[in-house]
Amino acid sequence: MASWTEFASAEPVLARRVEERFHIRKHKTLATLRKDGSPRISGIEVEFADGEVFVGMMPGSLKLHDLERDPRLALHSPTEDPPAGDPQGWAGEAKVAGFAVEVEAPDSPVAGGRRFRIDITEAVFTHLNEAGDQLVVESWHPGSGTRRLERS
Repeated sequence: MASWTEFASAEPVLARRVEERFHIRKHKTLATLRKDGSPRISGIEVEFADGEVFVGMMPGSLKLHDLERDPRLALHSPTEDPPAGDPQGWAGEAKVAGFAVEVEAPDSPVAGGRRFRIDITEAVFTHLNEAGDQLVVESWHPGSGTRRLERS
């Protein structure tokens, strides 16, 4: 597992592109595991601060209960359609997977709100190649580095 700073130090260009995709809109998608092991997706806000990635939870939320049972999660950036008439202009999407580690939430806007730092196990940036005719998946894993896969 790695902090955002460790990822950004190892792969600064990839980290910048992943973070840019997360900043295009306020609401992102969080995937957690339900009690029976099936997936749950929820809307969430993500904060990049102090070399880390953070998420917050309202008390009693189902996604909070999921993370209390099993800290594994995945985050998906907002997505955008390509510009009209220019499918090759698609800017891509990003994903981060890892483990939620609870940290103090002194400035929580909600009484009893909880805050989690994400220990990263994977960061992915998916986009089109320069010709716009192949999908490119760049993925980074701590200790393994970056892998690039192109497919049509």
